[in-house]
Formats: sequence, C-alpha cells, structure tokens
Amino acid sequence: MATGTEPPRSHGAATGVRSPGRAAIAARHLRTDHWWLSPAATAVGLLAFVAYSTWRAFANADYYSAPYVSPFYSPCLAENCVPMRGGPNWEVFGSWWGLSPALLILVFPLGFRLTCYYYRKAYYRGFWAAPPACAVAEPHRAYTGETRFPLLLQNLHRYFFYAALPVAGILTYDTALTFRDTGYAWGHAGLGTLVFLVNIVLIWSYTLSCHSCRHIVGGRLKHFSKHPVRYRLWTWVGRLNRRHMQLAWASLISVAVCDLYVYLLATGAFDDPRFF
Repeated sequence: MATGTEPPRSHGAATGVRSPGRAAIAARHLRTDHWWLSPAATAVGLLAFVAYSTWRAFANADYYSAPYVSPFYSPCLAENCVPMRGGPNWEVFGSWWGLSPALLILVFPLGFRLTCYYYRKAYYRGFWAAPPACAVAEPHRAYTGETRFPLLLQNLHRYFFYAALPVAGILTYDTALTFRDTGYAWGHAGLGTLVFLVNIVLIWSYTLSCHSCRHIVGGRLKHFSKHPVRYRLWTWVGRLNRRHMQLAWASLISVAVCDLYVYLLATGAFDDPRFF
C-alpha cells in the first residue's frame, strides 16, 4: 500500500530532496515568492565589481592625482609606480616587474573578501546555486562542503584578516594625505577628501566586523567577567558583526567609487572641488 512518503523512482541514484525517506513532493520547493531575485542581484553586483576592478588593476595608469591615490594601487610596491610625493611608494619589486603594481597588493584584500563568511554565502548562492536560496534545493547530486581543494583554502580567512589590517592602515594614511592641496600644502580638503573619509570608515567597519576579528577579540574565553576589556571589545565587534553583510557591500562599492574618483581626476574629466 502506497503511503505517499516515498519519492518517485528515477533511473539514476536519487539524492537531496529525491533521496529515500524524504516526502514524495513533486515540486522542488514550495516557495511562491521571487526567491531568485536575491541570488541573481548578488551575481550581477559581484560580476560588475570583478569586471571593473580587473580593468582598473590591469590598466596600470590614471591611479594618482595629487594628493589622491587609488586604493587599488596602494601601497605601490614596484619600481614602475608613478611617484607620489609623501605617498606609499615602496619599491620592494625592482625593474624586473613589468606588470601593473596593483596586482601585487590586491591579492590581500581580495583574498580577505573571497574567504569572508558572508561573501562565501553570496557567491555560493549567486554562481554555484549551492543552495540558490533558503528552502530551495540545490541542483548538485553530491555535497562535499569545504573539504576539498580549492574550497579547502577558505580556512585561510583568519590569515587574510591579519594581512588586511596593515592594508587598511595604509589606506588610513592615504586618507590623511588627502588633507593637502595639489601643491602638497597641508590644511586643505576637497570633495575627494570626503570620498576617501567615507571609504576608510567603511573599510575599517567591514574589516573589524569580520567573524575572525570577533573570535580573536573574545573567543575561547570561559569567563567574560575575568576579562572586562576583551569582553567590551567583543561586544563592540559583535554590534558591527550584525551589519557584516551591509558593510561588505557598502565597502565594496565605496572602494570602487574611490578608485573611479581618482581615475576621473587623473584623466582630466573634472577638477576636484575644494572646500578650503
């Protein structure tokens, strides 16, 4: 006698929602809302940033307009960097490096974001449909999680966090340099200064809201009462962590806008409006 609890038989081995013991529901899911909009929007947004950042990283031009330097090219570690007065010119790599200097530094913030817990969820759903959305079965026949290469490299996230900290520190220094005019005199500010200030606040907020940062600050403590300072820091990071997704997108957009602003200035599209 049929109970209606066994899934319909198929020629191949049934997996996922079709595996033995699961309810015999013909539909792959029971959601009636536009659940596909979120992963589709995520994929479009990430693809747009990847396309833009790839173009700018390989351009090797128009990344400095005194006193502003693009965050994609800071610190500039190659000998072929444009000289930046007072800027982060560290010629670690000599004349043998002929590619864009952005490729030397972007690996660290890029690695930090690629292994970020939120971004994993975003591009797993947006590109791999693993799963495409909550309560929607993924189309894959097997699931291995992050136990195989290359996803095994996601465990490097905490180390990329350590690398992201000095990069954020250098971008803070770059932001301080924006309080100069085109002649490098201090005590001035323009629209670019405001753009850089917003960007660095978002960069630090996203970096410090990281789950690894939260664990480093207050993880593995058995008694918070015995560590009041770490507990207070843990609560602050926890508040930021609640907005980790929003900060991830906001900082991603702000760093692209910051680079675009420098590009427009360097190409002569307009002059930087000065406040004082």
